[in-house]
Amino acid sequence: MRIGLIAGNGQFPIIFSKAAKAKGFAVYAIAHNNETDPGLKDHVDTIEWIHIGQIKRILKFFKKNHIRQTVLIGGITKTRMFSDVRPDTKAISLIAGMGHTHDDGILRRFARVLEKEGIEVQASTFLLPDLLAQPGCWTKRKPSRSEKKDIELGWKLAKEIGRLDIGQCVVVGGGSVLAVEAIDGTDATIRRGGRLGKNMAVVVKVSKPSQDIRFDIPAVGAQTIQTMHEVGAAVLVIEAAKAVVFDREEMINLADEFKIAVVAMEK
Repeated sequence: MRIGLIAGNGQFPIIFSKAAKAKGFAVYAIAHNNETDPGLKDHVDTIEWIHIGQIKRILKFFKKNHIRQTVLIGGITKTRMFSDVRPDTKAISLIAGMGHTHDDGILRRFARVLEKEGIEVQASTFLLPDLLAQPGCWTKRKPSRSEKKDIELGWKLAKEIGRLDIGQCVVVGGGSVLAVEAIDGTDATIRRGGRLGKNMAVVVKVSKPSQDIRFDIPAVGAQTIQTMHEVGAAVLVIEAAKAVVFDREEMINLADEFKIAVVAMEK
């Protein structure tokens, strides 16, 4: 069995590759220069390094290696889209006429390009269902009454910015919006909001209402808790069954140590 991997940054591509190999898959990876962890090469059968926007090279690599299914895993630093991108004619035609470069629109169009070439795009978690968040409060500390009010506000607002395809995360505190995720990403949003929150910031990260589970699923981990601790954020809320959780045990231990409440909600 063979599977393609289009890898962005973070630890998810390596985690996926290990799981795929354990299940008998040969992994053929596309990696992005200045984004993908170089260590990925040690966990795949073949790897091809490209620049953002080189779609023709992706298709050529997959056809050469007889790949009929692939996954898109790991993020791309959005600010790099303005400085380190080399779009080929395929990429230019993909975004032509879109009017925006929102994640969902680009990824859906890219998936259609792959599918037209006979390459099926699988959900990033199809080999790793255990990474999906289970419902409940995971930590010793539970959200306070006032924090629960901020959770409700943050959830509503996060779903709205997701509907507009702006981001997936908001930070609220004391009934006020402290930060909204944009092109700078989740960690930067937590830092901006946490510094304003004075130890009462509530971080809410949810899936978009029209989320395509094949890609761009919200992800958190021990690093998320570390970032929250650095700025004094108090609560993390994610969406049960619609968020990927890395280093779960370490994440919970850190949260308990820092007295941060972590909740996976169902709505």
